[in-house]
Amino acid sequence: LKHRSPRSKVDPWRPISVAIENEPSVKGGIEGVLVMILAGSECPWRCVMCDLWKNTIAEPMPQGAVPAQISAGLAVVRGRLEAGDIGAVKLYNSGSFFDRHSVPPADYQAIAQLVGGFRRVIVECHPNLVDSAVLKFRDLLQGKLEVAMGLETADADVLAKLNKRLTPARFARSARFLVNNGIDVRAFVLIQPPFTRPETAVDDAVDSMHFAFECGASIAVLIPTRAGNGAMEELAASGDFVRPRLATVEKALEAGIQSRRGRVIADLWSLEQLADYPACFGARRSRLEKMNLTQSIQPPTACHACGAC
Repeated sequence: LKHRSPRSKVDPWRPISVAIENEPSVKGGIEGVLVMILAGSECPWRCVMCDLWKNTIAEPMPQGAVPAQISAGLAVVRGRLEAGDIGAVKLYNSGSFFDRHSVPPADYQAIAQLVGGFRRVIVECHPNLVDSAVLKFRDLLQGKLEVAMGLETADADVLAKLNKRLTPARFARSARFLVNNGIDVRAFVLIQPPFTRPETAVDDAVDSMHFAFECGASIAVLIPTRAGNGAMEELAASGDFVRPRLATVEKALEAGIQSRRGRVIADLWSLEQLADYPACFGARRSRLEKMNLTQSIQPPTACHACGAC
């Protein structure tokens, strides 16, 4: 906490951002996804690598605020929605959807009605908060519910150091609870989190993806660990965190796709932080985007500047 910068000014009645992206669909092909980053109450956990607290409020969310945000977000993209090419919606709030301080349960009905036109509704939640509230929300939806959970890593020793207060066994219980109740699971896996070695980063990510799929996840999202929250800079200074290279992200995604255990995509948000060689960054980012969508390995980018590809 003492390493934090000031929190951003957040309006609890307006979404942080609204965008449309594409993902590989469950049945193959490409699916349009409406992504709403909602204002929410700060998560009760203090994960060492997290910077999501920057766009949260310190108090519980007022009842009615989350539906108001969703309504405003839908209005922004109404034209695209009417075109009928958006099949899923992500309701991400920089914390846990099933944290009652961030999304009051009294708002579940209104939220379910607002997203009634989507085939899939994706929310994120800490595994420790997966309980009967998830089933209550599921039963209100017309579409299929998917819960995204941060596994981060299947290495129990490293996971303990991340201050997430989670174990691989607890993640497995939560994932199986969801799957057994007809709810899809999305797993977030960090590429080269703190307290890991760069030379094992790809293998560590692959092991974590395999663990997530064994627990029932249908999709794994690879997230390159980034700095920027103050604490990570301290860990970098002490040698406990080394920023992943773009080549590491490429190799991890390739290995995940080749395993054919489930869909694997790389999170490309802030990928420019890994652009050591600007000459080839654009082409390499485009290659990752194409692999995300096609779930197939694409030819490597030819670059005479960096020598890494």
